[in-house]
Amino acid sequence: MKPARDPVLAASPSPASGSLLPDFCGLPAVFAVVVGAELLAIALALGSGLHWQDSWHRLSLLSLYLQWIGLSAALLLCLLRAPLARLPARRAATLAWGLWLLAAAVVSLGAGVLAERLDLDLDPDGRLGLLLKTLAIAAIAGALALRYLYLQHLRRRQVEAESQARVQALQARIRPHFLFNSMNTIAELTRSDPALAEELIQDLADLFRVSLGEGGSTSLERELQLARRYLHLEQQRLGERLRVEWDLQDLPQGARLPPLVLQPLLENAVYHGVEPALEPGPIRIGGRYRRQQVNFSIRNQVPAAAGGEQRQGNRMALDNIRQRLEAYFHGQASLVASRVEDDYQIRLVFPHPWNEPDVD
Repeated sequence: MKPARDPVLAASPSPASGSLLPDFCGLPAVFAVVVGAELLAIALALGSGLHWQDSWHRLSLLSLYLQWIGLSAALLLCLLRAPLARLPARRAATLAWGLWLLAAAVVSLGAGVLAERLDLDLDPDGRLGLLLKTLAIAAIAGALALRYLYLQHLRRRQVEAESQARVQALQARIRPHFLFNSMNTIAELTRSDPALAEELIQDLADLFRVSLGEGGSTSLERELQLARRYLHLEQQRLGERLRVEWDLQDLPQGARLPPLVLQPLLENAVYHGVEPALEPGPIRIGGRYRRQQVNFSIRNQVPAAAGGEQRQGNRMALDNIRQRLEAYFHGQASLVASRVEDDYQIRLVFPHPWNEPDVD
């Protein structure tokens, strides 16, 4: 029996799994390299056993030396980001480690030549000693960094898998409830208004075709289409009790977001704000695009049900959507629920343009 291969390092990159390496062309990765190199320089200077005054001098040289190595390696990884992302994780990690050692060797040889000309004492063992020590430290530091990136990659894949499972769980929860209500409405209309019943059947089929066809992400245009079809079906069931006010301005229809975000929020608004109300109440849907962010709001009244009690929700949909937004936008999106006067309001904010996670 063959031993099982590592499920992450053995896998080829895909939109779901993504690349093991971060984007070294971006500021966060470069900042991490600079900070890591400086911490290593401090550790080496403190461990040299020199007097504190000499340690400061050595720290300045080590900082300059290690920053050159770190930034040179980051530049190489930035320039080769696209081909590295197409490689399997194990090969990408090995090549990145080799590029790290290459940058260390080149900088070490250059620093050795420069130190001799400027009469600087970088290493008592000369250029060869400096090269060997640099390669040894770079190999250890690079291996530790790749191990950290591997763990982060593994965690990211787990979050994505959990996010997809949450989508499926949310779909399973929504569809029976929504399907039964819609079919009851259609059944009531088959005799009184067959044409409208046929139209609603077509709307229901289109709605589920859109919903079932979604993968890891969808466009804002399709989410709005799904929302309008859902509200159209609920309008036939609730009649004049459901009033929807749309106020969407300059929204980027191609903006990417996780599927099934707007429809569950509207379902909550119908369930908590319209169904228990004694008087008709509007659902206000607003959308703006400002400073490369899509701002979406859904607002509904909070009526008291029979007996003076409000319906209590289990917040499953809100928590589910927050977790999927976090997994997709990596902390750049937010979903906030609040009370505004006598209304309940949901504010959804997410960035656009946005590259899909781990997709070049």
